[in-house]
Amino acid sequence: MTSYSLLMCIVPHNSGELITGTAASAGAGGGTVIMGRNTASNGLLQALALGDTSKDIVCILLPCEQKSGIINALVSSAGQKRKEFGVLFTIDATHFLKTGALTGGEDYMVQDTAYQMITVIANKGYADDIMAAARKAGAGGGTVINARGTAKPGDAKFFGMEIVPEKEMLVIVVQTEKAQSILEAVRTLPCLAKPGSGIAFCCPAGDFTLLGKKP
Repeated sequence: MTSYSLLMCIVPHNSGELITGTAASAGAGGGTVIMGRNTASNGLLQALALGDTSKDIVCILLPCEQKSGIINALVSSAGQKRKEFGVLFTIDATHFLKTGALTGGEDYMVQDTAYQMITVIANKGYADDIMAAARKAGAGGGTVINARGTAKPGDAKFFGMEIVPEKEMLVIVVQTEKAQSILEAVRTLPCLAKPGSGIAFCCPAGDFTLLGKKP
C-alpha cells in the first residue's frame, strides 16, 4: 500500500502558485491554496509567521517516494527569493486522523519528530489571545485561518463545541519539547474556560525547512 504525506508550505500571499507550480514540475499532483494571516512580526523560527501579514498556505498530498525530490525542488526554487521567505513541513497522512484532542492525554507524541503542529479551532475573536498565551509558553508565532462552522441551528454540537458560524483556526509549529506546555497554556485560558468554546489537537511535523535565501 502506498504511503502518503501531506506537504504544507506557508509563504507570502500570491506565492502559492510558485509552490504548486514547482511541485507539479517535480511530479506532484494538484494542491490547495488557503489564505491566512500571521500573528508575529519578527524573530527567527517564529514559525508560520515570517514578516508578511497575509499568507498563502499550500497543501499538497503526495506519495512518500516523491517527497524528497519535491522538497528539494521547492527549496531550490524558494532559494531565489528573499531570506525567511516561508516554511515547509510534512505530516504523515496515514496517522493524521490519530491525533489527540486538547484533553486527550499525550497521544499526540506518538512519533519522534523535532517539531509538532498545534492546531486550535475557536470562535472568532479568540485567536490573538490564544497566540499570546502560546507565545508566553514558548511558541514563536502562528498563522490564523478564517473559517466557518457548517452546522445549522438546532444541530448537535460538534465535539461539544457550540455552533457559532464564524471560527478561527490557529496553526502553530513548535519544537516537540515545547508542545505540551503550550497546549496546557492554551487549555487554561479564561476565554476558553466555558465548555465547548474551542478544541485543539497536535500532530508530528516532519521535514521542517525554512524557505528562502540562505545566510
